[in-house]
Formats: sequence, C-alpha cells, structure tokens
Amino acid sequence: MKQTIYTILLLVSLLPLHPAAQQLFEIPADADTRWISFENPTGAKGGGAIENKGAKGHASEWIEPGDSKVLMDYEGAGIINRIWMTFIERSPASLRSIRIEMYWDHAAKPAVSAPLGDFFGIGLGRKTAFQSALFSDPEGKSFNCYIPMPFRKHAKIVFINESKSRQLLFYDINFTALKVPDKNGAYFHAYWSNNAHTRLGEDFIVLPVVTGRGRFLGANIGITTDKIYRSTWFGEGEVKIYLDGDQAHPSLAGTGTEDYIGSAWNLGAFAHLYQGAPVVDKEKGQFAFYRYHIPDPVFFSTSCKVAIQQMGGGGRDSIRAIIKAGGKARPVSVMTSKGLIQLMETPGYPDIFNDRFPKDEWVNFYRIDQCTATAYFYLDKPENDLPSLPPPEERLKGL
Repeated sequence: MKQTIYTILLLVSLLPLHPAAQQLFEIPADADTRWISFENPTGAKGGGAIENKGAKGHASEWIEPGDSKVLMDYEGAGIINRIWMTFIERSPASLRSIRIEMYWDHAAKPAVSAPLGDFFGIGLGRKTAFQSALFSDPEGKSFNCYIPMPFRKHAKIVFINESKSRQLLFYDINFTALKVPDKNGAYFHAYWSNNAHTRLGEDFIVLPVVTGRGRFLGANIGITTDKIYRSTWFGEGEVKIYLDGDQAHPSLAGTGTEDYIGSAWNLGAFAHLYQGAPVVDKEKGQFAFYRYHIPDPVFFSTSCKVAIQQMGGGGRDSIRAIIKAGGKARPVSVMTSKGLIQLMETPGYPDIFNDRFPKDEWVNFYRIDQCTATAYFYLDKPENDLPSLPPPEERLKGL
C-alpha cells in the first residue's frame, strides 16, 4: 500500500515535466515568481536593477581561472524552472573544465557536479544550435535548462572556473518561491562519466548504481571514435537499464545505439524534443546524442543503473584488417543471409578468419572509443552515493 501511494505521489510531483500538466490560466495561490542574477543576487522582492540607478549596472562579472561564483543561495522552498547563462570563452576545453554544482536543502554533497558544457545537453565541448524538451541553445552561444528542480529548505548553485581562461559570465535563474514546501517532490541529480577505465568487452557505465526511489530522466552521450576502426559503424551498442536489484541482466534492454534515440539504419543529425543527435561529424568521428524519458518514464523503487555496450559493426574484411593492425576488436555475431550467428555461444569463438564465413558479411564487434555521458535523474533524497567528478585533466583526455 505504501509503495502504491509513493508511486502516485512521485508521478504527481513530476507532472510539470509534461507541457500540458499545468494550464496556462492557472494561478497558484501560494507561489511567488523570482529571478536571480547579478542584478538581483538574492532574488528579493523589489531587489532588482538597483545599481547604476537601474541603468544596466551589474549584468555580468569576470570569473578568474581557479575562482568560483555562487549563483544562487536561497533560503526557503521553491522550484527552479529555468537556468540560462553564457560566457565569453566557449572552447571545448573550457566547456569541459568549468564545473557546475547544485546542492539541495543544505546537503554536504552536491546532487549535481558536472562539466558545464556537458550538463547543458551536448557533450564533446561542441556548441551547436539545438532544442530539446529539457535544454536549448538557440545559436550555439548560450545555455538553457528547463528541468524542474524542487527544493524544500534551501538551494545553492555554484559556477567553478577550472579552465585556464578568464570568463565574463552572464546568467539568470528563474524559480517559483513556495510558502509551503512540496514534501512529495523528488530532488534533481546529474552525474557525468567517462569510459577511461573500461576494457574491451565491458559496457560503458552511463549511471552507476544509485540507491533510493526515483526516476531516470535520460542522458546525453558523446562519442569520439578511435581512428583504427576507420569508417566502421560505432553504434551497435544496446542500452541496458538495471532496475530495483537487477544483477546479471537488466529489466530494460534496447536494440542498438541509434535505435535508442529513435533513429534507424545509421545516424544523421537531428534535434527533437525527447531524442536527438545534434552532432554527427563522420569525418572527425564525433557523435553527440540524447534520449529523455519524459513520455516513457523510467521509475525505480530501490536502485537504478544504466549502461551501454561498447560495440560497433562493419564488413568481415574490415574487421579482419582492424584486428591484424592491432586494433581492439572482438567479434560477437555475424549477420548472414540465413540469420544471425551468435559467436559468443559458438564453439571456437570468435574466429572470423577461417572459411566458415566465406563472404564479406556484417560483423558486430566489441570496440573501445572515447565515451562520455551526463545522466539525469530524480531521487527521493538530496544526496546520492555516486563517485565524485574527476579532475579537469582526466575530463579533458581525448577531447
């Protein structure tokens, strides 16, 4: 009974993610609109545009390398509705080095600690104009986030400049101040990961096991392919979502990388509400894509883990050439005219050099490319037990 009640409350608390959840003409009785920026750093009523007699007195600030700036430090209850910012030096190294952190209800550990560029919807440090249900960048020069972020007692957001560049920062945070806390609202979290420590045949962990009750919102993933794989396809990897104690096998399993983001048969550039691939650069071997589980929610009661196989595909002869050249490749299946041959369950696995495969047929194979991801989720507590964000030198590897 308690589980059923909790599920209903969680569903209700996440309704703002659906555009039709609140009618435009509805005016809440216990809510006040607040904006926080350098022009009104506390969001106080009547506290905006005070400097320079109201004539654009404090729109921005310089943030030196190694310095940080608290963007929001609000005591009380509320829901953040939108975050916007821009800054002057937006190179890939800066976007990966600058860190954004978010703390809820005086927690000691941040619920969000991620490279700023990756957090705002696209990895690889490549700013591209796009729009999704959760993020947008109208012209490739700004950062917008529309994820509702409820808090009951306190909210703190910090901009940390770990880049080597002096940054001129503009921002505003738009939120609804509540007189009565929403005690059923889940807390927003985000986690950044890379595959620096995975080996051939291991899945890339997008979200390590997180414990508690919540909802997996989705992720954006960035891939830079290893040149040794030449023009072979990187995206045969299936997404796996382990729910509520799943161990060896997940409850949710996809069918391929481009399939997971709603496309098919290779990948072109597109940006839709809940799925997209804003960066598809086959010449440089760079791909950035996202999937947000808003119309198809992924709830969990005790735990959640998300992974994607590091797997690609190509013609038999191409895979043979990669292996002969010393590339990290391990065939797992061959698609023949008679169907799929599962090499992992075949005696003598995985020899594609013998005469058993006389044609240049499609081979799915484990591989290792440069992978990064930002996972977004709600949790029933303001802190999570996930690893800390690695230092800039590790985040910048392979960028």
